[in-house]
Amino acid sequence: MSADKQRVPGNVSVIVLDFETTGLSPNYGDRAIEIGAVLIENKRVTDHFQSLMNPGFRINSFIESYTGISNEMVKDAPPCEEVMKQFAKFIDGHPLVAHNASFDRKFLDAEFNLIGKSPNNRIACSMLVARRLYPDAPNHKLGTLVRYCNIPTDGTFHRALADAEMTGHLWLSMIDKIREVFDINQVSFGLMQRLSKITRSKAPAYLKKVAGKNR
Repeated sequence: MSADKQRVPGNVSVIVLDFETTGLSPNYGDRAIEIGAVLIENKRVTDHFQSLMNPGFRINSFIESYTGISNEMVKDAPPCEEVMKQFAKFIDGHPLVAHNASFDRKFLDAEFNLIGKSPNNRIACSMLVARRLYPDAPNHKLGTLVRYCNIPTDGTFHRALADAEMTGHLWLSMIDKIREVFDINQVSFGLMQRLSKITRSKAPAYLKKVAGKNR
């Protein structure tokens, strides 16, 4: 598995993930219907994980239209529990990244709870980081940011693996921006987490302070 691969010295690998779901909240009985994730090491994608999941009930027509995932597609897919057991092995030991991470974290925790697991992976939100780095973007939806940052795409969105791949490229683009604009050579996962939690107005001063400490 990817988690067993040799790490590149000085480089923190991350797993970028995305869920497609039957609705907005597991607290109201919603379940995952697809998981996609990519492992990023040394600024490139080195492995991926993708699977449809059978939630055990019918998907409504809005979700079918929004995601392109139909009841026919998940009919013979493995159950959520089986997929999440495999996914737990894939993410073991890696920090996680997601676009609107609070949403994906809710479903990750809920699905893992159903199989008796409690993930302790750190997670960072690419959307919150983007709000600090790209305050002039029209909005901070993934598709908008991909176009705003001129990230190549085939135009596929709202499928888990495609969104995870695009989020991964956005994550790398933001790291490059911090390096180039603020002259910070080592952009750690912790720095990105901290950046996502400070106010937008204080973000430039924070990065300049970090750059000053590294000189």
